[in-house]
Amino acid sequence: MRTMMAPMQTVLFVFVHWVLQYATCRDVTLPNGPLFRVAGFPLSLPCSVSGYEGPRTQEFEWFQYRDDSGGRQIGVVSTRDKGFPYIPFQARVRNGEVRVERDSGDKVRLVIHRLRAEDQGKYECYTPSTDSTYQGNYSASVTVKVIPDTLQVSYTRSLTGQPMPEGAELTLTCSASIQSEQLTHLSIIFGKRGSGEAADSGAGGEVSNVREIIAIDKFLGVVPGRFYKKRYDDGEITIEKRNGEGGQGVYMMKMRAVQPDDTGSYFCEASQWILDPDRSWQKIAQRTLDIGNLTVQQLAESLSVTSSPKGEVTLQIGSPLILTCEVLGLPSEVNSGLLVQWMKRGSVSREAVVGTGGVEVEVAQMSPDGIVSWGDDLSRASGGSVEKVEVGKYALKLFSARPSDSGVYRCVVSVYAGRRNPGLSTPATLTQRSEGITVNLKTKDVLVSAVAQLPRGPLLKRGSTITLICNATVTTTGPAQAQVQWLRWPIPEPVAQRKSDVAPPDPPTVQKPTLIAALMYNGVSNIYANGSEISIDRLSAVSYRLRVHVATLEDQGMYSCHAEAWGQDPHGGWYNTGAKAESNAVTVYLYARATDLLLIPLVIGVSSALFVGIFIIATVTCCFMKRLARQRAQK
Repeated sequence: MRTMMAPMQTVLFVFVHWVLQYATCRDVTLPNGPLFRVAGFPLSLPCSVSGYEGPRTQEFEWFQYRDDSGGRQIGVVSTRDKGFPYIPFQARVRNGEVRVERDSGDKVRLVIHRLRAEDQGKYECYTPSTDSTYQGNYSASVTVKVIPDTLQVSYTRSLTGQPMPEGAELTLTCSASIQSEQLTHLSIIFGKRGSGEAADSGAGGEVSNVREIIAIDKFLGVVPGRFYKKRYDDGEITIEKRNGEGGQGVYMMKMRAVQPDDTGSYFCEASQWILDPDRSWQKIAQRTLDIGNLTVQQLAESLSVTSSPKGEVTLQIGSPLILTCEVLGLPSEVNSGLLVQWMKRGSVSREAVVGTGGVEVEVAQMSPDGIVSWGDDLSRASGGSVEKVEVGKYALKLFSARPSDSGVYRCVVSVYAGRRNPGLSTPATLTQRSEGITVNLKTKDVLVSAVAQLPRGPLLKRGSTITLICNATVTTTGPAQAQVQWLRWPIPEPVAQRKSDVAPPDPPTVQKPTLIAALMYNGVSNIYANGSEISIDRLSAVSYRLRVHVATLEDQGMYSCHAEAWGQDPHGGWYNTGAKAESNAVTVYLYARATDLLLIPLVIGVSSALFVGIFIIATVTCCFMKRLARQRAQK
């Protein structure tokens, strides 16, 4: 058994040793070739070594075999020997145009900053051995083909640096072409850099600290820049490709409305791409062309909004009110949408017009597409208008002014620069307000009085008709009418007289009244209560009657009437003068009916009789049962 185990252990040891040797074989790798690169542009060849013994930092040597050298080896550059380069590369290595860049201890890359035609050939990456035994491959090679530079870039019109108004449309055109026997793709980028940054253009030129606006990539896909994606999604920035003369591609970028942040230096960058044998795309040529500088003049520097007439306006009630709003400083070459709003702050009191307090409300507006809408007072839609008098000039007209039209008016203009018909979610470029115009209306002296009374009559009971009279008078010059409302409060509960040692009770809370009915100034009656049947009418010029038919307990309460004075302007329109009065409160209490009082003794009588009957029956039954029990006991 031992004699059989010994050969098997030997075979296993040899096998493991062979596997370990194979696994640790040195392996040098380069990209698959051939690689096509453009003359005048960089070449970067990565080389790596694995499966080696020795230090983690390996040394590398690069050789070139030119097509016309007959297989003769030319030393290019080495990581360990500064004197390694042959004469064709000595000067280029010394000035750094040809160098080795180390990515890690066992990974480097050969970099040739600007390829020359004579750089075409086969390149070998060699790694000197640091292994105990010489196994594996110590070098790898790849063929590099240098093709001519045919990338051409031009622009149609450069930016002159003259200020462009905010909201204007910017169009940049760039033409590019390549003439190559290999299948290569072209990409175009429009970008911007900050003021004062220099641009490197020409072969191998690179632009740093730039902001990419929009691009057409190597697959002809449109790619917006990170900072411009929202504007691209909103349709504010577009790019398209057209076919130009001589096989050139013409690329056109449009900014629908330039913004202050668009100030800067603009460029067009064209890149040539090729698909390497390892299926990766490589940029083999790139050119950047300056288009010029752009300065955006902000709208806030030129825009102003004024309103007229200036200062203060005093009118008679019923007179027309005309206010004008003018927008100045809009660039004529920018097609901008305007939202014009007329706002009013102030209210009418009996003594004066208060124009500095209260909430500012919208009277009317005209949208950028010319649609007029009115604020909370929709009745003004038939009694006024908002008109565009001329370009940048708008008028608010109220055909017959009312006391409620008093206040301070302002014109508020929102400008959508470069957007004639902005969307609902589009923010305004700038919003400005005009100075205020104080509008006063000469109001008539109006006196209003109101007295409520409950006519004499029999006691009110459930089911009766409650009748209340309101005498409302309006004293003024000219036609006037009273508008009367009836309101009801619950009867307050009596508060027991407090004792000296008891803390005072909390004050009773005042409940809101319930609006029962109203007789409008035009004779229309409105009933608001849903419980009982209610009617309201006018008995005379000053007397108004409220009737609650078939009253219930819910109709009890304290009633009062409120009167408002409405006047008539010279055009026949009615308006609320603001004068009003509240009457005294009348208490309505419903008593019980006679039938309800008779029901009480009836209920008591029936209950007493029932109690006596039950008592008699119980007594008789009890005595009978006791007697029957004695008779049975005697037997």
